[in-house]
Amino acid sequence: MKFNISDRMSNVKGSAIREIFKVLADPEIISLAGGNPAPELFPNEEMAETAYKVLKENPVAALQYGITEGYTPLRNSVKALLKERENIDEEFNETIIVTGGQQGIELAVKCLVNEGDGVIVEEPSFVGALNTFRSYGANLIGVPLEDDGMNIDQLKKAIKENKNIKIIYTIPTFQNPSGITMSVEKRKALYEIAKENNIAIIEDNPYGELVFDGEKSPTIKSMDKDGVVIYCSSFSKVLAPGMRVGFVCAHKDIIGKMVVAKQVSDVHTPVITQIMADEYIKRPDFSQHIEDIRKLYAHKCSVMLEAIEKHFPKQITHTVPRGGLFIWCDLNGDYNMDEIAKYCTSKKVACVPGSAFMVDQDKKCSAFRLNYSTVTDEKIKAGIKILGDVFNEIIK
Repeated sequence: MKFNISDRMSNVKGSAIREIFKVLADPEIISLAGGNPAPELFPNEEMAETAYKVLKENPVAALQYGITEGYTPLRNSVKALLKERENIDEEFNETIIVTGGQQGIELAVKCLVNEGDGVIVEEPSFVGALNTFRSYGANLIGVPLEDDGMNIDQLKKAIKENKNIKIIYTIPTFQNPSGITMSVEKRKALYEIAKENNIAIIEDNPYGELVFDGEKSPTIKSMDKDGVVIYCSSFSKVLAPGMRVGFVCAHKDIIGKMVVAKQVSDVHTPVITQIMADEYIKRPDFSQHIEDIRKLYAHKCSVMLEAIEKHFPKQITHTVPRGGLFIWCDLNGDYNMDEIAKYCTSKKVACVPGSAFMVDQDKKCSAFRLNYSTVTDEKIKAGIKILGDVFNEIIK
């Protein structure tokens, strides 16, 4: 049978990162391409104990259908964490538990965006969000990133030149893929611009707790006195991504619609993983667990940055993140990183070409993303040296 694919999905390409994962079955390949948290930080024993206790003592609550809004104790815990750690505490806010942070983005877009409506994104930006916007027929408008976040003048220009803009999507803290953190001044400016133009902000903050240089930045949501910001996050980077437990905090009116939209998608997030997450974040050592994550990533990032300085040609620029998982590099010339990345894979090192994170995926791009969270120090050094040899060869 020949299937006629919907217009909505016909031009949406698979994630370049997920495609790269297919070649990683080769154990010889050093992967600097993923965005996974370090598996040695998973609280395996604690999760096993919690799951066993729940299934023995309260199996019905864990295995029966739950409410779409989410497991009530976890929702209350999330509200408490948001108030304590992020200063998010407006009365108009409500919270929904979602199946990973990605679903939070998708539900917000489903509720707000009609085909042809404009969505402004940082460029480069998270490929999962870009594909979500594409799948709903949004008109993607890229605004370039600077060292301190989105170019505000270009943002104003984009709003002026495009109609029906419904959303500004941003990862202001340790951005994926760049590792850049938006300045407080730009956060305030972005919020005011969105409010003045009646545009919703999706603030995606999966990496905010992973700060290892300096203080945490205030979320844009903490500045929100008007219900402008839809705040999306998850426990994927501080517990385990396979649990698929995320959350959205937004004005109760949009959360109400997201609840209905989620009922259409998957009814509710698995209750057992919600219970496990709730039990763990209530532990007195949860803060220490986050501190352990920060220390490990600080070390791994410094190892990669030192290797880059040692082995990469000087013309290659790179970001220096204060937290998160990623470093963004650019060859700064007429280079096609898609082809170079394939060649690097043949040399047994994987990285993600920058085109995957652009509004126009087919446009030649000389940039690429590196990740340091899942590989050993030795493999980071070896992988960066191989990449450096490739780049020196190509540039010469």
